[in-house]
Amino acid sequence: MCGRFVLISDLKDIQDNFNVQDVLCEHQPNWNIAPAQLVPVVICHNGSNQLVCYRWGLIPSWSKDPSIAGMLINARAETVDQKPSFRDAFKKKRCLIVADGFYEWKNEANGKEPLYFYLKSGRPFGFAGLYETWKSPDKKKINTCVIITTSANELIKPFHDRLPVILSKDKERVWLDSDVADVSALLSILKPYPPDEMNYKVGMGPHVL
Repeated sequence: MCGRFVLISDLKDIQDNFNVQDVLCEHQPNWNIAPAQLVPVVICHNGSNQLVCYRWGLIPSWSKDPSIAGMLINARAETVDQKPSFRDAFKKKRCLIVADGFYEWKNEANGKEPLYFYLKSGRPFGFAGLYETWKSPDKKKINTCVIITTSANELIKPFHDRLPVILSKDKERVWLDSDVADVSALLSILKPYPPDEMNYKVGMGPHVL
């Protein structure tokens, strides 16, 4: 599960890293992004990458109750193409949820200790995500997103059995391309990130050790 993540890169670094042509949202660095908050997301529209802000926690377009978003912050890679909440978005509404790192917690005798996981390269990356647009009864549109998770790699496994899917640069274009319809090819992308390209530190917020 991914329940908290970090995005502290500046806007220019995000634009350069994800080849963003259009910025359609405001971005403020945040060391503790939580569900229900607006998060920067990269989508591909008419062949052009856009940076938009969607609410974290998916509301399927058919849902009658927007509170379902609180239960849909993560989607399992193993079933994402089958579950009613995700299968339509999996076909055509794939996105990258921009991050610099994420948190997991280690059980200690006096409580849980936060651990900050990040890429050794130091660059921002994209979680594999899905998005939906939900219309309220008064016709207001709400854009929401969900982070896809997979089995833990060897770095994460001592602390948690799940890992958010981090896409390598060569897989980002395929994931964002809504014309790609090969389910097997898309599912093959949703694998654990190489553990030797990641690291972690103790702590939470700007003073991680």
